[in-house]
Formats: sequence, C-alpha cells, structure tokens
Amino acid sequence: MSFRSRAVAATVLSLATLATGGWAQAADLPVKAAKKAPDLPFFLVIDDRVTFSYIFDASQPGAFTNTNGVINSKTTKQVYSFTHFDAWAYGTNFFTISMFKSDHNDPAAPCTQTGGIVSPAAGFAFTPASCAGATEIYGLFRSTFGWNEIFNTKAFTQGPLHNISFEVGMDANTENRYFGAAKRDVVAGLQFAFDLPYKGYFNVAPLVYWEFANHNSFSQCGSGFSAPCLTDGNTSFKPTWAIETNYYMDLGFLPANMQYFSISGRAAWYGKKGTDTEPLPASVANNVYPTKVEFNSEPIRLTMDASKALWGDKYSHFVDVWVAYRYWQNKFGLDHNNAFACTTFVGATKVSTGSCTESSLYSGITVKF
Repeated sequence: MSFRSRAVAATVLSLATLATGGWAQAADLPVKAAKKAPDLPFFLVIDDRVTFSYIFDASQPGAFTNTNGVINSKTTKQVYSFTHFDAWAYGTNFFTISMFKSDHNDPAAPCTQTGGIVSPAAGFAFTPASCAGATEIYGLFRSTFGWNEIFNTKAFTQGPLHNISFEVGMDANTENRYFGAAKRDVVAGLQFAFDLPYKGYFNVAPLVYWEFANHNSFSQCGSGFSAPCLTDGNTSFKPTWAIETNYYMDLGFLPANMQYFSISGRAAWYGKKGTDTEPLPASVANNVYPTKVEFNSEPIRLTMDASKALWGDKYSHFVDVWVAYRYWQNKFGLDHNNAFACTTFVGATKVSTGSCTESSLYSGITVKF
C-alpha cells in the first residue's frame, strides 16, 4: 500500500479546504455570499499501473530435469501485471492480476514433466516431447477498513502506530500445466499500520487463510498416478493462519540530487493446511505428505523513479525501474524435502530437486497511467 501517505495527505487537504472555505468564513459573510463547501470525492486516491518483469531463476514444483544425477529445476518467467490501488473515506482497496510465462523447463500440458509425457496406461512409459512453457494467470485482492475512520476517532493512532484496520481478501489462479491448478482462497483478519521515516510505512496483517478449492490432475481418479484418488481431482484444504507484511520507504537521507530511490518489500507466512492433496490422508506409501509452513517473500526491492529523474517532480513515479530479490520456501505448502512434487531419486537416494524453493533475482519496469 505505497500510497497510504498520499491518501492521508489528500484527506487532510480536503478537510482543510472544507473547514476554511465553508464554516469558518460563513460566520463573517452575508448569507447570500456564503459558498457551499466542495464535496469530497469518493476516491481520495486512484492509482493504476502496468508492469513488465522478469524472474531469472524461478521454480515450479515438479518441473525439473535429472540428467545422470545433475538436477536442474530452474525456469525463467516473464511476468505481465496490472495493479490497481484506491483509497476512500474508510479504507483502501488493492487488486493485481498477473500473467506468468515460463520457459520450456516448466512445460504446459500435455507434458507431465519437463521433456516428455509419462503414460500410466503404458506402464509409465516415457514419451519424449517438447511442450511450450506454461502460462499462469494469478489474481489477488485485499481491502482494508480503518478503525479510526469507522469509529471517527484517533484512538488507534499512537506513536508509530498509524491505524488498525479490518482486512479481507481473496486469491485465484488458473494455469495450462498438466497439474491444472485452480486455486481459490479467502483471507480475513486485521492489519496494523506503522509509520516509518521518509514517508514510509510498515504493515503487518495476522489473518485466517482458507484455500477452499484447488485442482490436482495427478490425484484425479483415472489418471493412474494416484492409488487413493479424488473423483474429480479437486482438493479442499483446511483453514489455517497467515501473516502478511509489507513495507515502503523513500531513501530521503540521500543528497537532493539523488532522491530518486526507494526501498520496499514484503514477507508472508501461511500455516499448515492438511495434506498436500487434502482431503486425502497422509500416506508415505501413496506419496501423500503433510503440508509445511509456506514462506513467500521479496525481502527487498530497490526502485528508481526514472520519470522524476528525467522530467522532474511533476512526473514522480510515472515510470519506475526496479530490481529485487525473491525467496519462496515450501511453495504452495509442499514440503520441499519430502513431497512427491519436490523430490526425485538419484540411485536409491531420495533428494530434493529444489523445485519447491525459489531464490532469484527479479527485475522490471512499472508505468503509471
């Protein structure tokens, strides 16, 4: 929510205009000369952006090659995103939708794995194939309702604490991998917003997280990949806890001629949600494992306000270029050391492929419109 400070400033400015332009002057002017205070706009801030970014060393559970014991689980991903943020009298709304386009090491259907198709009907025979890289569409929505605004008070602004809010949201995705994921989840809880120096902020949100629907073609009855199976391949996980955090701060300590830079980041933890093919019970013999705590983060992003550097303050943040580090452990809750999608055998030894851990440089350009 990098524009919260702007929203507060817009609110203060609008209220100041209302006070000085309306009630204060009305006591000193004839009735006919009094002017009606301008109405506040419904949205105090509206910000829409498009981004192109590139993940250099992404990973995808189950997507890897094993050549004579040399494992490669890395894939590049091009990311095309649209992001919307708005602030209104009682809170904020944030929405983003992204398309992730992988290279051939993360294949689309009908490939069941990198480099080929495995057919259970033919005794798990491997047929070489070079499928196109997978495409995934992912959407996320978060909305907050501030306690200071709801209860018309400043009681929830104390020291660095800026506000406490109710928060709700949801995520959804679809993809063209053989796996056929179709994630649907909802979140609800609180957000604690803190001020940082240089117009910065830090938000932390303890939430209830429920991934109530998803899909797993490998566990669908008739696929031949799973002993206990799901009739239609649809999974439904148990509600669990989540903590989502994010921060932003301008590098205001830099010399005036270099104040084009800011840092930001995020980190999120999602609790255990049952087995990795819930509601199937855990069974090592059937390759069904308990989920683990998932950690999804971008610890730091360095952004340069290119438009401000080129054209001045008037065009601040119209064009941003940035570089970040991305780290994701136990992707989708899969146990990176044990889950079937995260491991393989080198000889008789079970080893992690690294496909359920992502550690990568991440860079892009963002344009406001």
